[in-house]
Amino acid sequence: MSKVEEFEELRPLLFSIAYRILGSVGEAEDAVQEAWLRYDGTTARIESPRAYLSATVTRLAIDVLRSARVRREQYVGPWFPEPLLADPYEDPERAAELADSVSMAALLLLERLSPLERSVFVLREVFGFGFDEVAEAVGRSQEACRQLLVRARRHMREGRPRFEADRAERQELADRFFAALTNGDVGELRTLLAADVQLTGDGGGKAPQLARAVSGRDKAARLLASVLPRLARIGVTFEQREINGRPGAVFHDRDGRVLHTLVLEVRDGVVQTVRSVINPDKLAHLGPVADAWALDREVKRLRS
Repeated sequence: MSKVEEFEELRPLLFSIAYRILGSVGEAEDAVQEAWLRYDGTTARIESPRAYLSATVTRLAIDVLRSARVRREQYVGPWFPEPLLADPYEDPERAAELADSVSMAALLLLERLSPLERSVFVLREVFGFGFDEVAEAVGRSQEACRQLLVRARRHMREGRPRFEADRAERQELADRFFAALTNGDVGELRTLLAADVQLTGDGGGKAPQLARAVSGRDKAARLLASVLPRLARIGVTFEQREINGRPGAVFHDRDGRVLHTLVLEVRDGVVQTVRSVINPDKLAHLGPVADAWALDREVKRLRS
């Protein structure tokens, strides 16, 4: 194959690696593009394009992540990964690891790791790279990588719930949730939410968002039941979509522009967490973005 053909065949893998390290669609795409430029520009003989490109995109992602961590510490409100509608990389032998590692909950756990721990965990635990390849990618010895992986696994285990719902259970609950949301059915929402459910959103200071996370079944049910009927009056609609491997929805304004996404985390037969991303910078890859501030003003005018 030509270099272009080799690269295009590997592009889904490279993006999936970079996205899990960075939590950003745009930054992951930039890292993949830069990896191509370096691959295309090298005159050295490359024995394994997969190993070379995976190592290159990992190093690029580590560099970006190190600079991004400062920005994320100064971020206004909660920081969430950019929503991903479909993971381009598929591997039947690692389907469970791939699906689990791309969830919002897993990506937020990865945020607790150092850039090196995160990269080693992604390459070894998610994609099954050998320790020799991992060591080459992150520029550390194999023994150092084993130690990094031990620490990363421990941090990830400590933050994970013991029992998660399977895909069919998640989807059934999500269908009921969004039907209740559409109908403004407080009672039905209460039956679907965990007692300590959390509603939280990422607006980044660039869109209307909750002043703080809403906790508790009653508060959350009342808030959720009141929001969509108001938005529906100004033409807002939604389509259910799988987002980051979990049930969710993409909301649009009357002109079809993206307003925000909503993702559900389901555990023990109820919705444990509802996460919304409304920061326009994190939605641009999904299509034209709505003016959330203008819609917020329109809703307030109707209420008054």
